[in-house]
Amino acid sequence: MKLVTLATATAILAGSAGWAAAEETITVNIGSSHPEQNIWVYAMKNTFQPEVNRILEQAGDYKIDWVEAYAGTLYKFTDTREAVMDGIVDVGMVGTVWEGANMPLQNVTYFTPFATEDHKMIIEIFDDLSENLPELRDSWADNGMVHLSSLITDSYDIYATFPVNTMADLQNRKLNAPGTSANWLQETGATPVDGALTTYYTNIQTGVTEGTLSFASGILPTRVYEVAPELTRVGIGSMYFGGIAANKAFFDGLPEPVQAAFREAAKATSAAHGQYVEDLAKRALVEMQEAGLTIHELPEAEKTAWVNGLPNIVAPWLEQTGDDGRVVLKAYFDALRARGAEPLRSWDEGQ
Repeated sequence: MKLVTLATATAILAGSAGWAAAEETITVNIGSSHPEQNIWVYAMKNTFQPEVNRILEQAGDYKIDWVEAYAGTLYKFTDTREAVMDGIVDVGMVGTVWEGANMPLQNVTYFTPFATEDHKMIIEIFDDLSENLPELRDSWADNGMVHLSSLITDSYDIYATFPVNTMADLQNRKLNAPGTSANWLQETGATPVDGALTTYYTNIQTGVTEGTLSFASGILPTRVYEVAPELTRVGIGSMYFGGIAANKAFFDGLPEPVQAAFREAAKATSAAHGQYVEDLAKRALVEMQEAGLTIHELPEAEKTAWVNGLPNIVAPWLEQTGDDGRVVLKAYFDALRARGAEPLRSWDEGQ
């Protein structure tokens, strides 16, 4: 009897060891064009990866071997779409703000400024639309990617070598305005110059530009306030910047439990991203003022003049995107109003 019991116990132990050995390790290459402290990367490193690990560890069937390539070690900000689409990384930060030709639908917020300064609302809206609105979901698939989590900015203002008290102060000024944000300077007298957070400091320091349209959570870690010590609060609004995305072929080839873990971790990443941006933006204003930044408020009358003085900047975007663009525009503004936002200009009306 003792021999039988011992044999049974040995078989159980052997079976347990077999199950443990059956845990499959999947290599995931993850990366970004920006460093880990950047707002679009922070939650990738500090929430997405550990959350996927936690979920899979609980199930016990799979584990991830993360191969990290953050801070532009594999690709720069101009190549985020291609890096994920072509499988240079399996998961990466994709800045659709720089992809006006290839992913124009994702840039709807940049063609409709002064809509809302609530960045958490923007995350909520685009997590929903990117998964459930076919026009947005399919455009990610057409580019060989799967959208996982929305990336946003806090509200854009003007960081410059000069204050803006009236619209006349913008005349003949050169400001960095990345991608489609250049549209916000139409009819203001200022000249937009393309760039990114990684280039603003040098641009302003060397006189290529005199300031930038940007946001507090991005300006603080790049120390742009050192060369642009005058902040004029304009409230151009929070923007959908892009997404954390997976290469579609890679994602489709993952076991279903791992796909589910990615999806669940992405939701936690969106929440963490929103909170990180909120906390960082508040801290940024305090620390930058302590370092010498002066804050000005653009008078409401001047802000109204700016908003109403803009041409119909959404019209060219609609010409480019056609019926799909009209669907996205309507869905976006319906979602804003349903959540209590009051856009300063109804860009969707009459389109």
